[in-house]
Amino acid sequence: MFKNLSILTILALMVSTAQACDINGETGFMPENDLNISVDAKALRNNMTEARFNEIIDLADKHYKPIVKAKGGKLKWARKWKDGTVNASANRTLFGSWKVNMFGGLARHELVTDDAFALVVCHELGHHLGGAPKVGGMMKWAANEGQSDYFGTLKCFRRIFEADNNELAIANMTIPATVTANCEANYTLSNDRALCIRGAMAGKSLADLLGSLRSSPATDFDTPDTSVASSTNNAHPAAQCRLDTYFQGALCDKIVSEDVSNEDVTAGTCNRVQGYSEGVRPLCWYKPAAL
Repeated sequence: MFKNLSILTILALMVSTAQACDINGETGFMPENDLNISVDAKALRNNMTEARFNEIIDLADKHYKPIVKAKGGKLKWARKWKDGTVNASANRTLFGSWKVNMFGGLARHELVTDDAFALVVCHELGHHLGGAPKVGGMMKWAANEGQSDYFGTLKCFRRIFEADNNELAIANMTIPATVTANCEANYTLSNDRALCIRGAMAGKSLADLLGSLRSSPATDFDTPDTSVASSTNNAHPAAQCRLDTYFQGALCDKIVSEDVSNEDVTAGTCNRVQGYSEGVRPLCWYKPAAL
């Protein structure tokens, strides 16, 4: 297919396909939007600071740089604190860089907590490390949107915060009874239960953000999305569906070190074919092969 193209043109085409967060490589963590929150507007937003922005990225880098290296990549960060863009993205280069682009505008949004920002970092890492189902044309390196959300709470958020005092971290949160009951049912250790709750609540913050952008109904742990996808949706699911995904990822009791796979969707994850009814990818975006 490249018969009449120059080497430079072919390289340019290859680089242009190596983008995420959607199937076409045109948008980021959030659907396309024109929101912009400058550094000067920070005082009107949340409590995020540049130091905390970098601290969260540093924590993720500490855990995932060696993992990426072991897989043959070089983890690189674009820390765009001064950029008011309310989004995030991931991309790869032909020279082995696995890049994550984090923007200050998203970090400063009033609906984004510190934990929610960390979960966005995890989502972007999920495109690189989240496994199947994947998208991306001929390079096909990126986990799709739903899988990146699922990986975020299933593996990454737990990995970077498992050493925290998670009971203290959730002490002042208003936690829905459904979240508490399900996390307590799925985990025995108190810190694991608290980490499950913490991940779920970070997901609620992001679902509220996504819902506000689309002017969709408020998301709720008690009203999961009942739609059933006829085929796996690789693009951004609706806000409630994304909340359901974050919650299910938090509830899956597979250990963090049990890795996912680029080919086997059951590896390191909770699946209906294994007898799981909780912790599974929601049907609102995911079509299991057996269904």
